[in-house]
Amino acid sequence: MTSSPPEITTTGQLRASGHVHRPLRAELRENLLAALADGPDPWPGIHGFDTTVIPQLERALIAGHDIVLLGERGQGKTRLLRSLVGLLDEWSPVIAGSELGEHPYQPVTPASLRRAAELGDDLPVAWRHRSERYAEKLATPDTSVADLIGDVDPIRVAEGRSLGDPETIHYGLVPRSHRGIVAINELPDLAERIQVSLLNVMEERDIQIRGYVLRLDLDVLIVATANPEDYTNRGRIITPLQDRFGAEIRTHYPPTIDEEVAVIRQEAELVADVPEYLLEILARFTRNLRESDAVDQRAGVSARFAIAGAETIAAAALHRATRQHEPEAVARPVDLETAVDVLGGKIEFETGEEGRERAILEHLLRTAVAETARAHLSGIDATVLVDALHGRSGGPAAATVMTGEQVPAADVLAAMPVLGESDLFDRVAGRLDAHTPGERAGALELLLESLYLERLIGKESAGGETVYG
Repeated sequence: MTSSPPEITTTGQLRASGHVHRPLRAELRENLLAALADGPDPWPGIHGFDTTVIPQLERALIAGHDIVLLGERGQGKTRLLRSLVGLLDEWSPVIAGSELGEHPYQPVTPASLRRAAELGDDLPVAWRHRSERYAEKLATPDTSVADLIGDVDPIRVAEGRSLGDPETIHYGLVPRSHRGIVAINELPDLAERIQVSLLNVMEERDIQIRGYVLRLDLDVLIVATANPEDYTNRGRIITPLQDRFGAEIRTHYPPTIDEEVAVIRQEAELVADVPEYLLEILARFTRNLRESDAVDQRAGVSARFAIAGAETIAAAALHRATRQHEPEAVARPVDLETAVDVLGGKIEFETGEEGRERAILEHLLRTAVAETARAHLSGIDATVLVDALHGRSGGPAAATVMTGEQVPAADVLAAMPVLGESDLFDRVAGRLDAHTPGERAGALELLLESLYLERLIGKESAGGETVYG
């Protein structure tokens, strides 16, 4: 929740209030230490980095270093950088109307220095929220020096100012982020000549534009992300720039299933109820892909893969509930196939696997389903259901259970044999925290699929329908 800014409007009032100017790195350091001592978690929504990345990042901030995060796609690098905003003061005073958002006590541009000398304590003050002190740039090959540093503004020259006048300069992203944080995503994609333009900013803290040498006492923190494959093999970050980053921190994917599920639950925008065990299946599926020899691990398997999968099966559940007039939209194991249909393009396979991509995805998904079922349903004796599906023990003819993308939960439950003759289904529902008809139907589907994967029952699939028997 954002509070209201202070009602101070002049530099004189600011001095009278006792306000003390802090350099950016001191501000980040002191706010971080205060949060670590007794404040709120400074890294909300970051999962799996508690004992690895976060301590390294905290040490780098305390040291006042510029930082580059190295990691494959979808490891939360950008989210981690954006969380740095929370370490800034909520409101910070700036010279009202100043182009670079300078502090009233320390103007740096010629225009602000002149105004400060003329107005003194009457220099007007405005307040900038912490969210305005973070700038983000995706590095692309067409990024120019003007974008990052600045260039001569022809309109100001046309107004009658001379080319030697520093006020003819239009400042780029980095100077405009004075007293803030500049994040550059995919830094290796910057052309080398553009990387050179950052050298003075990161070391001498000044800028050079078309022959101008302005000793602007810039106060910025440069943070960046890079793919380690680009970084180490292609050598696309020039050595002098690499040397100016005080900290290089390797990120990684969530180390545990629970943390992977937490990321999915946090990031996915779900339009229907998705039970926790289905998110676990997607998390295990993603981890299996990351460990598969058939997948190009240099490209990585992004967390967005599982997030998109969760959103897809939720959409499938809502689609079914709408068409079949179900009272609730609940995702079930049968919806996992819809995720495989659309997610294959997010994976890069090894060269020798052409034509086998679908089979590899289906195999690794079945493995994930089996692992999840084993984790939640182990110890449950399903003999009574297996016997009913086989027609054993002199009972009625072998039963079958049909499910599918458009089969309502009520039909799945109605088709289950021995439903009222055993507590099997109640035990399964209890293990999977399933209460509503949609949730119970999904739990029983997982049981049936696990029995099929254990080769205790058969399964046939065609036209979006699956029959167990």
